[in-house]
Amino acid sequence: MARLLIVHHTPSPFLHEMFDAVLSGATDPEIMGVEIVRRPALAVTPTDVLEADGYILGTPANLGYMSGALKHAFDVIYYPCLDSTRGRPFGLYVHGNEGTEGAERGVSAITTGLGWVKAADYVVVSGKPTKESLEACWELGATVAAQLMD
Repeated sequence: MARLLIVHHTPSPFLHEMFDAVLSGATDPEIMGVEIVRRPALAVTPTDVLEADGYILGTPANLGYMSGALKHAFDVIYYPCLDSTRGRPFGLYVHGNEGTEGAERGVSAITTGLGWVKAADYVVVSGKPTKESLEACWELGATVAAQLMD
């Protein structure tokens, strides 16, 4: 069975809404043969990443960059996973009130270094998530999970 790892830092109610929408998409009943594993960014291990076949990353944009928690996750997993996870698909959702570009750029740089493949457009939300942005989160979860189906 394929495994999708959702690594998230979810400190706000808006990010909880986005996370729930991503999870709902990833666990859609039409997607079969994919196990969903959720890990807070501060708890993720190299083993979690090595055992997964794809990834969804969720973060707030803090002061124009990804959260320290997600950066910590990358610091922990980068070298142990560098050669073993190349070519795996990933998705990203970001919430910020302004200046999300640095968070997107930082995640893109690190995932490029890891050799991960962007599986869907990033979902970037400023302010309160709208119905449309939550639908985009659902689509993100469903898209990445569907790519892992047997």
